[in-house]
Amino acid sequence: MNAQLKIAGHGPELLGLESILIGSLPAALMTDEAPDRYTVEAVFTRKTDRDEVAAIQGSETRAHLSANGFPTVELHVADRRLEIANTNLEELRDGLAAVIADRLADISAGLQAERDLAAIRFQDASEREQHRAASVVALAESVSFDRRPVTADFDDESRIEDWAEEGGAVRA
Repeated sequence: MNAQLKIAGHGPELLGLESILIGSLPAALMTDEAPDRYTVEAVFTRKTDRDEVAAIQGSETRAHLSANGFPTVELHVADRRLEIANTNLEELRDGLAAVIADRLADISAGLQAERDLAAIRFQDASEREQHRAASVVALAESVSFDRRPVTADFDDESRIEDWAEEGGAVRA
């Protein structure tokens, strides 16, 4: 049996980001009124699945960002976009983008490894069940309801005496 698990929205490639949505950036960038920190939206390389979204927005990712020098940065998934809050383009260019890319790849690879292991376990369980079922069928087929041949060692008189001694026969 060759079973494969398909996860909706999950492709074989690692999750990544391809570009920044320019239209989502503050209009005042590179002016005197430009904010120091803002939200930058980036486009994922593919659709994320539920487990990836949970991991991206989870506490391990926040701890990872903090451990890499970005304690105020927050990530939020919105459809095919990653909203990177409390940052700026310079910070992304100077290292945050690589930290995020590494984290996304780690999440994607980790989840794929878990899914592969689950698929292997499912396949093994399925094969064990097929083997067990085949063994049950073979055992059931080995049962024969044929009458045993009468042997010369026993005649009707000796059988009646055996039954009488067991207490199940009535003597005449």
